[in-house]
Amino acid sequence: MIDIFYAIFDPDNLFLKYAFIMGSLASISFGIIGTFVTIKKIGYLAGAISHCVFGGIGLALFLQVNAGLTWFDPMLGAVLAAIIAAVTVGLVSLHAKEREDTIIGTLWAVGMASGILLIDKTPGYFNLSSYLFGDILLISGKDLLYVACLDALVLGVSILFFNRFFSVCFDSEFTSLRGINTTFFYLLLLILTALTIVLMVRIVGIVLVIALLTIPSAIASFYAKRLWQMMLYSILLCTLFTWTGLYLSYSWSLSSGPTIIVLSGAVYLVLLVIHKLLKSY
Repeated sequence: MIDIFYAIFDPDNLFLKYAFIMGSLASISFGIIGTFVTIKKIGYLAGAISHCVFGGIGLALFLQVNAGLTWFDPMLGAVLAAIIAAVTVGLVSLHAKEREDTIIGTLWAVGMASGILLIDKTPGYFNLSSYLFGDILLISGKDLLYVACLDALVLGVSILFFNRFFSVCFDSEFTSLRGINTTFFYLLLLILTALTIVLMVRIVGIVLVIALLTIPSAIASFYAKRLWQMMLYSILLCTLFTWTGLYLSYSWSLSSGPTIIVLSGAVYLVLLVIHKLLKSY
């Protein structure tokens, strides 16, 4: 533990300091949006959005190399793809009940496949594993700036419309009867989810993103009695998992993203068993 403490403040290990800062900043959005996703039970929609993000990343890399659009950063492509996917998936879930699973499954696969095809047509080598499985140790100062801006947006909108989101998650029909535009707030919640997923891509990757979005909130639900408590516990748990996962991956030379997920998953399973046993007595 002492070794990594010194390593963080070593000027030659700026990447490690960035990683811990990223984990702290992103945990705020993860905890808040993850709570809404868990309560609303829309993890499958978040999964579809996360895989569509890869299409945006592939498009950004393609345009950078083949069209000379050096300003079109992969993170920008990820944000655009995530927002488009969120609106599309949200409208499908609202208006295509009979074929909802088929359509969303198709969007899930096509989003991922289109990104791969675009990268196939992009000359040069790209470390795709950092997008698929995450590598928080590869983030830059620019990534931190993106995260800080998106984090502020997610936090601000969530606070401003907290009561609306609360109502939509727990009883959308009653909320609609009160004259509130539930479709708008549902789509807005999905857009915030999409932006949060973009924050996660560099930490745990597209493939593992749903786990970190839902596991801290699922654990928090065991102990929280109010929604704001669940959000607070989720933020703290997400920070703890990220920091501890970074420590273990750094100490044992492991991939950071999978380490964070395995750790959080193991803690969840243990606490789930304990929670069930306590409820049975």
